[in-house]
Amino acid sequence: MQKDSLLPTGKGPRPPHPAQAQGGTRDGAAAGPWREPDPDAAISIRGLVKRYGTATAVDGLDLDIHRGEIFALLGPNGAGKTTTVEICEGFRRRDGGEVRVLGTDPAEASRRWKAQLGIVLQSGAGDSQLTCRELVRAEASYHADPRDPDEVLELVGLTEKADARGRLLSGGQRRRLDVALGIVGRPTLLFLDEPTTGFDPEARRQFWSLIRSLRDLGTTMLLTTHYLDEAEALADRVGVIAHGRLVEVAVPAALGGRGQAPAVVSWTEDGVRRTADTATPTAFVRELATRFPGEVPDLAVARPTLEDVYLRMIGHEQ
Repeated sequence: MQKDSLLPTGKGPRPPHPAQAQGGTRDGAAAGPWREPDPDAAISIRGLVKRYGTATAVDGLDLDIHRGEIFALLGPNGAGKTTTVEICEGFRRRDGGEVRVLGTDPAEASRRWKAQLGIVLQSGAGDSQLTCRELVRAEASYHADPRDPDEVLELVGLTEKADARGRLLSGGQRRRLDVALGIVGRPTLLFLDEPTTGFDPEARRQFWSLIRSLRDLGTTMLLTTHYLDEAEALADRVGVIAHGRLVEVAVPAALGGRGQAPAVVSWTEDGVRRTADTATPTAFVRELATRFPGEVPDLAVARPTLEDVYLRMIGHEQ
């Protein structure tokens, strides 16, 4: 559901790029000249700074999110991800840097710009006395060219609950209603804040299918989540933020060097559990198999999971 009003968002002076200011590299990225925001990106951020008193929540963050992709922003509590998202939504002031969302500075955004955003918060209208249909129709009335409310309810799998009051829905159904309220205005960009918190496994996977169907319709999505399997299942790319800085952006399979990391081969031999790190697991297993008359006992081959590399990147701050 979209929020009702925009708070003033201060632009402030543009700070020096952190890498330039330090005269070296930042978070593994080579220092270079200031780059203007990308006009073709759905979200383009350069040198974003946000302070709360003496504490710096966002410290020179640069980020581009492509149109039509699902981008997952990961980070521990207090890392700056919520502040970054709220600045992009236009609900929080920034102290420095440049931000463009759908080509517009949120600090100077019009009502027309706001109508292109959909926002799904952690808590929505699910406890309402109104029915699902009434809620979606009410939200649709705020938009110039909304989707048909009944079509939206069908898209999110709530057709059979259209006449049910929001307060009577299950947790998973309430989140589907939140999404319905967020997409009825045909948003170009959808913000999803911890969308499956409290879901059971089946409900989560049903919700993932819904999110993928929205991407197929061309919707760009910025997802914040603490579920690493969710980020891996949904996101085209993930970004990890820690201490207000972007540590790395990559496709999930390549984050933190996962694709090149050695495999860990484990097996049982002489009653003892053994492990070995190897860059050539196929060859290693083939050689290992020659030591056994049949199957290698309890054989397992694994590479670092997304959770493994994420925890290493943030220094186990979760």
